[in-house]
Amino acid sequence: MSEIHPRQVLLGPQAARQALPVCDHYSGVEARMKKSLLLQAQMTEELGTCVFDVTLDCEDGAPVGLEKDHAQRVAALVLESAQDARVSVRVHAVDHAHFEEDLRIIVGQAGAKLRHVMIPKVESLQDVDKAHSLISELGFKDLAIHALIESPKAIEHAFEIASHPSVQSLSFGLMDFVSSHAGAIPSWAMTGEGQFKHPLVLRAKLMLSSACHAHAKTPSHCVVTEIEDTSALKRWAQEASQSLGYTRMWSIHPDQIRPIVEAFSPSEVEVAQASEIILSAAAANWGPIRFEGHLHDRASYRFFWQVLERAHATGKALDQKVQSWFVHESEVAA
Repeated sequence: MSEIHPRQVLLGPQAARQALPVCDHYSGVEARMKKSLLLQAQMTEELGTCVFDVTLDCEDGAPVGLEKDHAQRVAALVLESAQDARVSVRVHAVDHAHFEEDLRIIVGQAGAKLRHVMIPKVESLQDVDKAHSLISELGFKDLAIHALIESPKAIEHAFEIASHPSVQSLSFGLMDFVSSHAGAIPSWAMTGEGQFKHPLVLRAKLMLSSACHAHAKTPSHCVVTEIEDTSALKRWAQEASQSLGYTRMWSIHPDQIRPIVEAFSPSEVEVAQASEIILSAAAANWGPIRFEGHLHDRASYRFFWQVLERAHATGKALDQKVQSWFVHESEVAA
């Protein structure tokens, strides 16, 4: 069997894309922020891998007039989090009065422990440049930026925004996108089913996803407001994953996390098939093989390897030989 790691053989420039957990969980109230970090640790222990990020929210979480106090508390929570926690922060928009203060407090104090900074209401490449410049000034030029795309103008510039070297992921902001159309898009387009049917919303989601894949960045799907109906949530999450090309999704309630992870996970049948093909390919030193009457080569190997990456990222059980590649994956990336 080939000793070369599949990522080195199959992904080429795409190997530089950092695999992110499939769920990004947002909370802005102190008690819920603490519970989210605890739940992350518990699920990581259960599944053997971290399946969701925790993003502490300043934009919607900070009470009006207490933005500085909230930023200080967020910085403290980041510093108090476990060493291996995946914790990030959403600050205010670049044109907000508290944007710079948020970054100076949170990144300035706790930048070494942050996985990324989410910048809301990004409209252009210049907005990303402004955020990156300040983050670099604070000594964290390599800290990833995630951009929240929430308007027609931002969608128009999505490919440019995704091209910025510091941008790791783009997220779609449904509510603001609909609201920015001055009533031209009806309210039902903000619902679970509606947001997958309205042509302007659907077009925007596809453009964002395409921009991300063009630049090897992660497209992150917006919130679905269904909390109690987890079957509906899972259905819409599968729609985002399987029809629109999203590889990550927001959660706003702990009960949404598992359905999202399940929706973005490959099935056991898919995992078994991918494992057999990749193991056979490695045994053939990545030359063409025949599997169940079909010819496979590196083009299809790339797809099946990515199935296994998604399985690992969502805590699926893997063949021992396949799992060994992930044990040493950090060494390969380095």
